[in-house]
Amino acid sequence: MANIVIVGAQWGDEGKGKIIDVLAKDADYVVRFQGGNNAGHTVVVKDKKFVLHLIPSGILQNKKCIIGNGVVVSPKALIDEIKRLQKEGIKINSNNLLISDRAHIILPYHQILDSLREKKKGKTKIGTTRRGIGPSYTDKAARCGIRVADLMDKEVFRKKLQENLKEKNDIFRNTYNFKGFKFEQVYKEYLRYAEFIKPFVKDCILELNRAMNRGKNILFEGAQGTLLDVDFGTYPYVTSSNASVGGVFTGSGIGPTKIDKVIGVVKAYTTRVGEGPLPTQFSPNIMKKVRKKGEEFGATTGRPRRCGWFDAVVARYAVLVNNIDEIIITKLDVLDELEEIKIATGYRYKGKIYRSLPANTEILNRCRPIYEKHKGWMKDTSSAKSFNDLPKEAKNYLRRISKLLGVDIGMVSVGSKRSQIFINKKG
Repeated sequence: MANIVIVGAQWGDEGKGKIIDVLAKDADYVVRFQGGNNAGHTVVVKDKKFVLHLIPSGILQNKKCIIGNGVVVSPKALIDEIKRLQKEGIKINSNNLLISDRAHIILPYHQILDSLREKKKGKTKIGTTRRGIGPSYTDKAARCGIRVADLMDKEVFRKKLQENLKEKNDIFRNTYNFKGFKFEQVYKEYLRYAEFIKPFVKDCILELNRAMNRGKNILFEGAQGTLLDVDFGTYPYVTSSNASVGGVFTGSGIGPTKIDKVIGVVKAYTTRVGEGPLPTQFSPNIMKKVRKKGEEFGATTGRPRRCGWFDAVVARYAVLVNNIDEIIITKLDVLDELEEIKIATGYRYKGKIYRSLPANTEILNRCRPIYEKHKGWMKDTSSAKSFNDLPKEAKNYLRRISKLLGVDIGMVSVGSKRSQIFINKKG
């Protein structure tokens, strides 16, 4: 298996959780390298649904899992997730879950700032999950963030929390007319969290590099998708971290030459949650149909996702940015009942045609997609075990996507269960 990175090649929610779960059986380690509990991976095991927010999906395969330094960790959310999974029979202990001592933590004032900023923006809001992710990354970049290592030292944590609360409370009172936070209340609460997570805290950079030197197989798990990457996404409607392959190196502490393969995951159509452009968005009737069949509601917030036709401009851009070696296509079965299926191959805006993704978000908001029309297969694909089991029209659709993106399709998923996926042998 070697060292493999799984990245979302759209706006997130591509079904990466299932793919990681399937591939994790051959991995020794599964590493989460960015994001926070604003993201969610849904995995179905024997008809039971597991929703994971911070813990890597490899935990369901009892693999050694690492929450890397690029992740912003809400201690409360993490502890709640550990306890919930343990109640559901999942084995979690300090041997199979490691938390980087260099990861930054989310504090109550981050969540409140997130919510107040969104509220103040009104119609120009970004559509965050209000989990405090952005403000935590802001503090990280401003060099006033508090890391897991700080939380493990009572005096260091005391000093840093006092400094942060002094600044944050001034902002709350003077800008948002909010009373702010009391030091002792936050301090005591987080010391309780520290006691719980202490056994899990490790130097994960050292752990990971030693594992690689021993020839262990590492699977890197991304959250969100390339079009939500803070540098490469549809800025400002993005997340606050690097959800593309570059986030692996800064978010886990391994070098770029250690990666053997990059796999991009895409849906057979396109979705996004929150605000921001979605050029191929469906008409209301098709939206309702696809959203219902695809269960297109956010794993973390429950928000309905906007859905649209497959956007080859977006996916081709993701292939370029991540140097993707192959793609995995999920939710092909969701399109089974559509008579006609479209693929966007470009955009038209003010008389100009764009075949690559423009940086100007205004163009994406106002452009008209250039579509290819494909005949739907109108047959059930959920029981397909190979490419040859698919209807002719479905095969043609997949071949066209592969050609437009310039990469092979490695696997195709036709349902949420572990068994509903097959390797595509050069179909």
